[in-house]
Amino acid sequence: MQRLKRIRRIATCLLAGMAVVFVVARLLQARHPWLGFVAAFAEAAMVGGLADWFAVTALFRHPLGLPIPHTAIIPRNKDRIGANIAEFLEHNFITHEVLQNELRDVDFAGVSARWLAEDANSRAVAERLVGTIPAVVNMIDDRDAAEFFRGALGSSLKDVRLAPMLGQVLNVLVAGRQHVRLLQRVLGLVAKALEENRGYIRQKVHDHSPSWIPKMVDEKFYERLMNGIQSILDDMADENGEWRARFHRSIEDLIHELETSPEYEEKLRALLARGLHHPLFREYVGTVWSDVRARLLTAGTSPDSRLLARAQAALQVFAAALQQNPAIRAKLNDWMRGFAIEAVVERRSLIVSVVQRVIDKWDAETISQKLELQVGSDLQFIRINGTLVGGVVGLLLYCVSLALASGQ
Repeated sequence: MQRLKRIRRIATCLLAGMAVVFVVARLLQARHPWLGFVAAFAEAAMVGGLADWFAVTALFRHPLGLPIPHTAIIPRNKDRIGANIAEFLEHNFITHEVLQNELRDVDFAGVSARWLAEDANSRAVAERLVGTIPAVVNMIDDRDAAEFFRGALGSSLKDVRLAPMLGQVLNVLVAGRQHVRLLQRVLGLVAKALEENRGYIRQKVHDHSPSWIPKMVDEKFYERLMNGIQSILDDMADENGEWRARFHRSIEDLIHELETSPEYEEKLRALLARGLHHPLFREYVGTVWSDVRARLLTAGTSPDSRLLARAQAALQVFAAALQQNPAIRAKLNDWMRGFAIEAVVERRSLIVSVVQRVIDKWDAETISQKLELQVGSDLQFIRINGTLVGGVVGLLLYCVSLALASGQ
């Protein structure tokens, strides 16, 4: 605004100065004939300056407030100007060709990778990411979360054939003799439990025998019972025994049934459904979610948080990998460039409609002021140039007229 006022003042003062020079030159021309050249220059300069003043002023307002036709051009055509500007933007700036040319050499991925490689930047991004976790977690109701996990588990297993899958697991265990190790482990636990609870078993035998049976008979029965159980355990532990052969056959039969029998599939499905709807399972899922929720709420609150450090490290690893892989950068740049171009071009009608609506909301005085602030300074130079050029042309015409007069 200050610049516009200053240049307008210069142009006006120049025009007024030419008027003063013209008057003085005309008054003194009789005594000093050479002032005719000055008067001719000043006269033509006034004409040129006044013409350009009228032209510039007529763009924004009525000159001297007079409603002269074809003046105040911008205020009278405000709506048409807004529509033309919007159309000009839509068809000359917001196009595939223009945006493609402008964005062709922009390395979006490279700039992002170099920016993320800086500790301060990756730290800031990690803090933002981790900082959103509590807000997201607090939006989730505990019961909804538990129901979601239960439903997700059920949906993920809906198309899975449970019985054949379990059969394959058993096949792997048998191939690695893991089932034998498991059996030996179980037998060892049973033998240990018997040894550690001999007194308890002896007391139970005595408590459940009739009172008229002598204690010595109870002891004999107890010894026979313990020896019999130990004998069975020994037979089962013998790799070449009948028990071990039966165990192998049972496992093989179970694997075959799991792989071929629809009945086992139905039983497993029913068992899974009951398990998923069992209150204990719901309680367990709720407990797990509560623990996860508590950890997430406190994970990023500390500046020394492991989650924050891991997020920052992951961002820096990603940035380093991106910097070292031109092929990936090129693909990312193509994707981001295409996304940006399509997003802008597809919404260009919305963009230009915003421009047109804003201009439509302006009154005539507002749009005149805004445009004058943008181009008014240059237009005042037109006034200055018109004054000077007009003076030069007037001086040349005066010289030509003198030459013609002297030739006669």
